[in-house]
Amino acid sequence: MVTHITEPQRIPVPGGKIIEEFVGRVATGTDGVSVARMKAPAGWDEPPQTPEFDEVTLVLAGRVIVEHGDATTEVSAGEAILTPAGTTVRYSAGPEGAEYVAVCVPAFGPDLAHRKDDT
Repeated sequence: MVTHITEPQRIPVPGGKIIEEFVGRVATGTDGVSVARMKAPAGWDEPPQTPEFDEVTLVLAGRVIVEHGDATTEVSAGEAILTPAGTTVRYSAGPEGAEYVAVCVPAFGPDLAHRKDDT
């Protein structure tokens, strides 16, 4: 069955970041993939995580900073990064903030993110 999604489901999170899920566990009950638009204010960050899902982050505006292992990758507007499942990563926004789309396979779920704070 085809599903026309006319507006996203807003998911509340701390720290001033806005998550608008179009497809996923919350918006459509989809477990296989999630697609969400994120808006993060300047200086936003989150704890390290080692998720059970692959994540593609496509930056629309600003910059997303991704710490992984001993490296840091700055992803600017018009660029994307793929972080494979099982990789420990930490996301933050650059000084101008960031707007980006996150695609997770399987779909994002807090129980699958394994954030360091959640232990």
